[in-house]
Amino acid sequence: MNYTFDTICAIATPLSTGGIGVIRISGEDAIEIAAKIFNKKIVPKAINHGWIVYKGEKIDEVIILPFLAPNSYTGENVAEIQTHGSPVVINQILNIILENGARLAQKGEFTKRAFLNHKIDLSQAEAVLDLINSKTQKSAHGAAGSLSGLLRIKTEEIKSKISDILGKIIASLDFPDDVAEVGYDEIIKNIEDAIYEIKEILKNAKMHNILRQGIKVAVAGRPNAGKSSLFNALLNLERAIVTEIEGTTRDTITESLEINGISVTLIDTAGIRDKSPDKVEKIGIEQSKNAIEQADVVLCLYDGSCGFSEADKKIFELANNKKHIVVRTKSDLCDKSNKTTEDEISISSKTKEGIDELKRAIYNEITELNPAGSEFLTNQRHQYCFRAALEALENALQGAKDGELQDLISIDLKAALTNLGEISGEVITDDILNNIFENFCIGK
Repeated sequence: MNYTFDTICAIATPLSTGGIGVIRISGEDAIEIAAKIFNKKIVPKAINHGWIVYKGEKIDEVIILPFLAPNSYTGENVAEIQTHGSPVVINQILNIILENGARLAQKGEFTKRAFLNHKIDLSQAEAVLDLINSKTQKSAHGAAGSLSGLLRIKTEEIKSKISDILGKIIASLDFPDDVAEVGYDEIIKNIEDAIYEIKEILKNAKMHNILRQGIKVAVAGRPNAGKSSLFNALLNLERAIVTEIEGTTRDTITESLEINGISVTLIDTAGIRDKSPDKVEKIGIEQSKNAIEQADVVLCLYDGSCGFSEADKKIFELANNKKHIVVRTKSDLCDKSNKTTEDEISISSKTKEGIDELKRAIYNEITELNPAGSEFLTNQRHQYCFRAALEALENALQGAKDGELQDLISIDLKAALTNLGEISGEVITDDILNNIFENFCIGK
């Protein structure tokens, strides 16, 4: 893996008006470059207050925090400059730093250097991005668990079980006169323990993906079924226009909310009907059908005051291959005992009756496990590695049960260790590394 550790810099805070802005410099010459543009001597392990000066002119009053290698985020010399939060000033200081020998950092390059300098492993580096992008407290909690090393620790525990039995097998193969062959019962026991641990992690894979990415929930139904009213009630704000005129909603409207720690993108769709005299409404109907197709959960609404009709049935059929919830609206205007299906939910957007029940139903549709049972998050790359390791271990287990030669079993055990090593970055390629850090912002 070829990498040049020159001195890099970037703006580490959003480039907008604010109280402060932060510019980070990292590399062997970081402190020296900061000293060139500062009007005082920079004292290590201290808060340095003074002015950035350019060609004799004071640019901004700043604080400089110097960190000497290896005691920094990147493991290198680092200078963090806290400026006033003017985009003009921040950009000017960045350009002065570039003039004095640093180069602009690439996406995620600070965190990449932290990984390459062994300050964090690859799963922790990915957790940094997850934490930054967290949309709910639960996703932030899981990301923080991974960042603190919980995923690495769990992976190392599994690797230890595999390494222990693999070491005994290799020792007996290399020194047959001195080391007795390992019993197959012991091999089977160790492999089964490792398989169990991996399966427990993968049980939470779907939940982890939901916590990281959130879900899409589409509100669908005929015109005037109460879609926009429900949309507003779930959001607890008047976001969508509500009238008694059919076809009021012409376009899909999206908003975000949180349901029990899950980030939800709620999509209000245009009412679906077979015949529409309006060309614009027809386009909206097509968008509604696309929204249903792309949604993780579909709320199938019908007007409870009018009853369930054949037209409602046709619309609901669009969501047959999706997780869906039948919702009877306007429960304040209809007989609550007359249900179309046993598991439907009756709601009134006006009185808020059934809204909390509906939120619980949405949560139950997409959660197969309680996410509180997992203290860290896995992403799709981790899950792929765990599944590949699991496949190798299951091959090794079958070989042990069949009494295969132990050197053949060891091949599968080594493959499992290699796959698990990819999670922490012990085994990694440039392409995988570049793909991971491409998703970061430049200042991180």
